[in-house]
Amino acid sequence: MSALSPRLEAFFTERLGRQLQASPHTVAAYRDTFRLLLRFASSRSGKEPSELDFVDIDGEVVGAFLEHLEHERHNGVVTRNVRLAAIRSFFRFAAYYEPAHADLIARVLAIPERRTRRTVVSFLTPAEIDALLGSPDRSTWHGRRDHALLVTACQTGLRVGELLGLQNRAVELGTGAHVRVHGKGRKDRCTPLTAHTVAVLGVWMRERQGDPDDPLFPTITGRALSHDAVSDLVTKHAARAEDRCPTLTTKRVTPHVLRHSSAMALLAAGVDTSVIALWLGHEHVQTTQIYLHGDLSIKERALARTASPGTPPGRYRPPDKLLAFLEAL
Repeated sequence: MSALSPRLEAFFTERLGRQLQASPHTVAAYRDTFRLLLRFASSRSGKEPSELDFVDIDGEVVGAFLEHLEHERHNGVVTRNVRLAAIRSFFRFAAYYEPAHADLIARVLAIPERRTRRTVVSFLTPAEIDALLGSPDRSTWHGRRDHALLVTACQTGLRVGELLGLQNRAVELGTGAHVRVHGKGRKDRCTPLTAHTVAVLGVWMRERQGDPDDPLFPTITGRALSHDAVSDLVTKHAARAEDRCPTLTTKRVTPHVLRHSSAMALLAAGVDTSVIALWLGHEHVQTTQIYLHGDLSIKERALARTASPGTPPGRYRPPDKLLAFLEAL
């Protein structure tokens, strides 16, 4: 057996499983990366994946694999960089156990990420949020559930997975009202609720009933909603809200846009970005900087505080040629 096979198995079981306790999503993403890489390297070398060694997955092969992802599988730059991050993680792990392949590993680790274009974050204005929240038909059970879900999403900024993971026991509507979230990276946090959200959730939970461990926003049969179901209901209600607020026709509204909208509302209220990072469950404050780029009003207020230049407007007149010559000496 090659040295690569047991080392890769140890990476998944020891490094990701026991040491990092990576989430199932992370493990699945790494698994898919190495499925693709091993098949690619196997087709180039003629060896079975289990027979591949480190020399069969050197910097040249990894570089060719990344090109294969972009040009033949038509993956975007972000996907390319995610695959490269998984490969780097494995090779950093292997570096401690495979000193004989130190040069090969160093060349793989030296492969740079491809730079991506920074896009301005998409979010909804207060008028657009009001139109969206007014879209569900609250005379029906589904409409009342959707309304409560949308109100919670827009106010708390929870990720869609965090919304789906909310159980009845996670909601506290008394003094210091909040929801308890088990978020990304296995981090727990509490997100405060406004009086309006408390009122909406109070009405919904009295109708919802159920056990403490039941999902807060279930299907009609009591099961947790899926990611696709939440995306579909957000899209459906955004389309209905276009009659009330025509500006919604120019925007693609997704659950993550609601998260962005919550952050932008906090920013507009003057909340510091470090607090917004805690609110959203960001590991690094730098992640929250995208909202500063997206809010034009912040830049306009900064511009209003600056003094106008004292130079009067007028046509530029060059200095005397001879004096300019002497001054340049």
